[in-house]
Amino acid sequence: MTTGTPQVLIDGLQYCNWSRAIFEEMRQGGLTAVHATVGYHEGFRETVRHLVDWRTRFRDNEDLILLARDAGDIERARASNRTAILLGLQNPMPIEDDIGLIEMLFDLGIRFMQLTYNNQSLLGCGWMEKEDSGVTRMGREAIAEMNRLGMIIDLSHAGERTALETIALSQRPVVVSHANPRWLRDSNRNVSKVLLQALRAKEGLLGLSLYPLHLPNGSDTTLEQFGKMAAEAAGIMGADHLGIGSDLCQDQPDSVVRWMREGRWTREIQATASFPPQPSWFRSNLDFPKLSQGLLSAGFAEAETALVLGGAWHRFLKASLPSAPGYAGNGQIGAR
Repeated sequence: MTTGTPQVLIDGLQYCNWSRAIFEEMRQGGLTAVHATVGYHEGFRETVRHLVDWRTRFRDNEDLILLARDAGDIERARASNRTAILLGLQNPMPIEDDIGLIEMLFDLGIRFMQLTYNNQSLLGCGWMEKEDSGVTRMGREAIAEMNRLGMIIDLSHAGERTALETIALSQRPVVVSHANPRWLRDSNRNVSKVLLQALRAKEGLLGLSLYPLHLPNGSDTTLEQFGKMAAEAAGIMGADHLGIGSDLCQDQPDSVVRWMREGRWTREIQATASFPPQPSWFRSNLDFPKLSQGLLSAGFAEAETALVLGGAWHRFLKASLPSAPGYAGNGQIGAR
């Protein structure tokens, strides 16, 4: 932006091979907050192990990052020149078949959960199934419980019917944290105009994905093409309901993408399961501020650009995760 880096930069989805070097790049790139994926096909106990690992990361890198449980933690991160990390799940597998585990995971710091990944779950249907039967009986219960707690419902990877039913059922706005307009990249993993219209009508938010398989021209997509794609989405969502969910998987080995796609539910090995090259203009958090160039070139005003790069997410998170009494400092329980 011509007036400098916007005050708030938020990435609505990353799953990197976490390291101090990556957290340093978050700070150098000016990231205010990042929604970090904790797991995919893991059960409850394995997920808790990942959360233990995250607590170690917070302790070992407390000068760079902090656990964000609510909007107040995001403000504390800004005030102390750190990046707030919001933890989320890309699959409801960790709740197993026990509705009570949603609250347990919320208490442990989980603030986002997808109702499905690619396959049918106990809550709804993923986009790769041939038939989308919609939200299940347990799914309705889970939506109500997430609404009660304030856990954000994420419809990335959901089938169309499941997503539309969830938007209608939820008493709180929901997100599609990382996806793009389907009419610009012919993949059901992306989202239709009908879904975006329903999401916008219920005050939801779309995070634009920078993962090559979701972009109009794959790894060869230019920054200008990204900007045009964002403008198409903004035509429906408006800049105030549009953000970034980069789906950055920096430094992850190809075995991780195989885990994402294959989990433990199949013995079939996908020989082509590997990470595609990132576009040259977005390879790490250092590149996040560059996205403003693509947005401005597509006709976004500076105020609109600031919304897409973090302002819209910030507004959504403040409404969804309001500062609450009972937490102090780096997400530790205590009186303020």
